[in-house]
Amino acid sequence: MTTTRKLFLGARLKRLRRDLGLQQSAMATQLGISASYLNHLERNQRPVTAGILLRLAEVFDVNVKAFAAEGNESAGAEHLGEIFSDQMFSDLAISRYELVELADNAPTVAEGVARLYTALRDLQRQTHSGDGDETDPRGLITPETWVRDYIQESSNHFPELEECAETLGVAMADALSIAEPLRRRLKDAWGISCRVVSPALLGESTQQYDPERRVFMLSSLLRSENRTFGLAYQLAMVEFREVIERVVEVAAPPDQGSRHLLHVSLANYAAGAIIMPYGRFLASAEEHNYSIDRLCGEYGANVEQVSHRLTTLSRPGARGVPFFMIRVDAAGNISKRYAGNAFPFSRFGGTCPRWNLHAAFQNAGKAISQVIETPDGQRFFTISRTIERPIRPDVQSDGLLAVGLGCELRYAEKLHCAAGLDLANPPTTPIGPACAICPRMNCPQRATAPAGRALAVDENRKTISPYPFVPA
Repeated sequence: MTTTRKLFLGARLKRLRRDLGLQQSAMATQLGISASYLNHLERNQRPVTAGILLRLAEVFDVNVKAFAAEGNESAGAEHLGEIFSDQMFSDLAISRYELVELADNAPTVAEGVARLYTALRDLQRQTHSGDGDETDPRGLITPETWVRDYIQESSNHFPELEECAETLGVAMADALSIAEPLRRRLKDAWGISCRVVSPALLGESTQQYDPERRVFMLSSLLRSENRTFGLAYQLAMVEFREVIERVVEVAAPPDQGSRHLLHVSLANYAAGAIIMPYGRFLASAEEHNYSIDRLCGEYGANVEQVSHRLTTLSRPGARGVPFFMIRVDAAGNISKRYAGNAFPFSRFGGTCPRWNLHAAFQNAGKAISQVIETPDGQRFFTISRTIERPIRPDVQSDGLLAVGLGCELRYAEKLHCAAGLDLANPPTTPIGPACAICPRMNCPQRATAPAGRALAVDENRKTISPYPFVPA
């Protein structure tokens, strides 16, 4: 006999109400319940029923699966588990039940714990600039970590930028290439001339804007799609400056480094939205069954640009397949990580070596599909392929990166790259998060035993896993 787990989502419900700017009475009226009942729900004195979840979806366009999913918060149970797997907590024996309770009932405290631990991890790399940023404890978190977390908390979707970019992008649509309309807009509306110049003039830069001369320069080493993106980026910087600055002010970055990096990240986001306007791009993606190559050809973009754009399709009432994306180098270092929906990324570690993302480097130029399963039974369809860096300073440098793009298995039937596969009974590869918190026993790629588990090494036998451990 199976027992359905009751959903106590009071903290999430309260946060949603506050984000919407509603009083309890107003939200209760829209949900068709009494204010006292909503109060009980927010205080976890009553579980959230399926009927309430459906009303949340209908009235407030809430993604029910993400809202009800365990570990939905930015510092959910999975992230807390990764934090408390650290050796410094090994004597505490904190159970998963306690982590779920903390994430569900005190999400702000959980986020505080995550920030403190992130600051601790980043502290050795942080250098104080002497400009006063150290007065804000959040400044101990490196800019790239802070910006990455903020974008993920926003579900990698910024409606105000989307609206502006779509209006502009549709107006500049061109049957051959949007590059020329972008160049003309910069020149005619903003007096900015664009030039392709020798890399010797740019030094270590790939593109550079000179505000005094009002000249935007692009390296001749850049490929055509990267030049186009560069033009869109510079146009976003001047055309949407006020919009971007408003988003940055609301985000309240902890230091100047984070502020500048977020500004650049939002301009990059807007550039992709100009080249691939939301409505038209979503229609194309649906028409072509999310074929990356077809989308690259239609929009004059590269694999990375299209993959990133696919993770942003979260407009209420017009959602695409909720993809996640990750970019790594040959050493496994993560340089990009986006998700339009929940995916159990390791927040402080790398990726599982059993995921074919890493095999892409041995199959350069080839798309590798794989169905993966996380320890909690979630299945995802993924496709991995190598991409080339936008620019290579010299022929000896490694020009390859790998991009992994994926979605929940239930969406795979909509994808061109899954055509012909038996999605009802696919071959599945079990993967895990960081080894320090992965519960899988017989993994030949295991690098360490999970935190809090005793090793079960026996001199008289060898096991599949190099670090066997005592199960919980």
